[in-house]
Amino acid sequence: MNISVVELIKLGQKYLSLWPERPELMRYFQDYRAVQTARFICRYFPALALFTVIMQLYIASGYPIGQGSIEQALNALPQALVYGLFLSSMPVQALVYSGVKADKLLPPSLASWYHSGLEKVKQQGIEQGQRKTEQNHSHLTALNNLATYKPRYIDLAQLLQLTFAKQH
Repeated sequence: MNISVVELIKLGQKYLSLWPERPELMRYFQDYRAVQTARFICRYFPALALFTVIMQLYIASGYPIGQGSIEQALNALPQALVYGLFLSSMPVQALVYSGVKADKLLPPSLASWYHSGLEKVKQQGIEQGQRKTEQNHSHLTALNNLATYKPRYIDLAQLLQLTFAKQH
């Protein structure tokens, strides 16, 4: 699909928020480690970028050794900004990568696993759906929205989220 960069970033944010934080998923899905890494980058790299710029300017100014001046800090400003800009761009890159991954179709082996898992979860939902509660109704509606002919990685993340949310 042709998706704009802004839509890719939003899709990446949604994809990262849907994956359940369950360590046992690491054994079964290669994407789990990529999702955890992207979450880490989005959470900590903006602060790291700011810290890097400030520390480079402080050290380059010469104040730590007692021979400081503003001119020395200004001379180091372009280099500090390049490093800060690079580190600030990492979360955007992680979100774009996650958005691209979320929009990809599942490989055939994972797609068959997805369909069988979806049927199992639907069957459990129907058996438990005898009790008409609002939560069960919304859960079944969400499951019916997942039934796609060609599932994507974001559908897998939604299925996993619904499965683990139902267990709690």
